[in-house]
Amino acid sequence: MSDRKKLTRKQLAVIEDLFAGELDETQVLKKHNVSTRVYNKWQADEAFIQQFQRRIAAAYRQSAAIIARYAPAAAAKLVQLTQSEKEETARKACLDIISMHPPSAKPLRYSPATTTNDHAPLPDLPPLSEQAAGKILAILAEENSPSPGES
Repeated sequence: MSDRKKLTRKQLAVIEDLFAGELDETQVLKKHNVSTRVYNKWQADEAFIQQFQRRIAAAYRQSAAIIARYAPAAAAKLVQLTQSEKEETARKACLDIISMHPPSAKPLRYSPATTTNDHAPLPDLPPLSEQAAGKILAILAEENSPSPGES
């Protein structure tokens, strides 16, 4: 028998309302006429815990999908902000870009030694400090600025 079938309709309704986000926990319990004592018992029930954990995992997956969906637009906006006339805005945008990396994906690097389409993962590098990032940006800015007499 699956965990879902072991739960009562009331338990499922409480879980549903807890994740709907319209009411807080106390309001949900009151709405379904569930005492704190009974709710605490439910929280010790393996089937209830597993269903609750599945809902938490699903919520995080949905959040990750939303963030991933808007990441290209956010990245494009950050790139635009690097051209801001306000130095601090441009500096912060550059730092954000430098520190960006996807949450559990490792960047791939092409290795000419491989004869297939395999890519070797880059080693994990320590994050850049703001001071180091600032130095890198200053060097890049010098390289991109016109030489005297080149306007």
